[in-house]
Amino acid sequence: MKLRSFTAFAFVLAFVVLIVSLSGCEKRDGIINLDNVADVLEGSKVEEIDIGIIVSQSGKDAAPYGWPMFQGFRLAREEINKARIGNVRLTFHVVDDQSTKEGAKEAVEKLVGDELVEGGVPVIAGIAISTYLKEAFPVAQDSGVVALSPVSSAAGLSKEIGDFVFRVGIATNIMMPSGVMATQSALDYTKVAMIYDEMDTYSTSSYDELKKALEENKVEIIATETFSTNDTDFSAQLTKIKDMAPEAVFIAALSQEMTEIIKQGRALGIPDTVHFIVPDLTNAEIQKAGDAAEGAITFTGWSSLSDTPGNQEFVENYQMKYKNPPLAWAAQSYASLYILANAIANAESKDSAGIRDALLQTKDFPTILGNFSFDPDGEAIYDSTVFILIVKDGEFQPFK
Repeated sequence: MKLRSFTAFAFVLAFVVLIVSLSGCEKRDGIINLDNVADVLEGSKVEEIDIGIIVSQSGKDAAPYGWPMFQGFRLAREEINKARIGNVRLTFHVVDDQSTKEGAKEAVEKLVGDELVEGGVPVIAGIAISTYLKEAFPVAQDSGVVALSPVSSAAGLSKEIGDFVFRVGIATNIMMPSGVMATQSALDYTKVAMIYDEMDTYSTSSYDELKKALEENKVEIIATETFSTNDTDFSAQLTKIKDMAPEAVFIAALSQEMTEIIKQGRALGIPDTVHFIVPDLTNAEIQKAGDAAEGAITFTGWSSLSDTPGNQEFVENYQMKYKNPPLAWAAQSYASLYILANAIANAESKDSAGIRDALLQTKDFPTILGNFSFDPDGEAIYDSTVFILIVKDGEFQPFK
């Protein structure tokens, strides 16, 4: 198939954004007003391309990760298909990874085989958890199928698995040093404690990068405690941490465990003068942790407070459609589909290798995350800085 260059759409995008900003109209469809955009593009046959989508629709990861991701994907698909970006129409084939690494691998096997689409899909997008990705994406790599994760951020996985693997989340080796530098400079902590999930790939990667960054900033780690995924009682570890009297506590964990650690830590008497520093904390965990989350600090690659072009329109339209504010995972999935649509259009092909090559050539592409590029290993590069946020009165505020 012959797909038109994305350049034509980029021109229309800039033109329509200007019209929207001047007109002050109340209703917006995504990051642009898409009414009549299709009429501006040259008319020709719309080509269908099958996209595999893997998200957690059941199990413990569905609510905090899977459903926000799917909603972000779906909102972007509606906009892309309506605008006929690259004269292509994206068709989703959604598979539940069941919140397990085995389920994730089975989902990839279904999508690259003939079970759902004859000949398999050329592209798979999804999988939030780095532990699942390590198990599942090698199947896509071996099959020569592009596999893109909007969320997974354990350091080095794209390079480790292969050249068909791409990730949009900021990797821990970029996120953690930036966060430590900003918070240590402001809070001047000199001795800290750490607690992390020793069974989870993202959490262990976060711990490794935090430890290196703290040591480089001359911060003493006076206590290190571990736990395993799905643990529910953290009292023994948190009591040891409390007795050591750290000036801050770093928590590297996924949603379910991080929420319980925050709640149990405050309940055991760790004072609120000791900040919990929790990378990738979201509004979902804040709501579950309640008052215990007050004063918690997080590092993140996206914020609803960001003034990146199009971001506030995305937040507004997502909330209008789904009746709840977007989490970072929804925003990153939304941006990922635009990044993918751009590559498909530029590849002018349904061929996985062509799409892979076009993704690698993505440079300074405008998204709600900021201007986006992939490095030679398929890892994300944003032009915006890491966001450092603090919980005040139950909501995120910029950390100063």
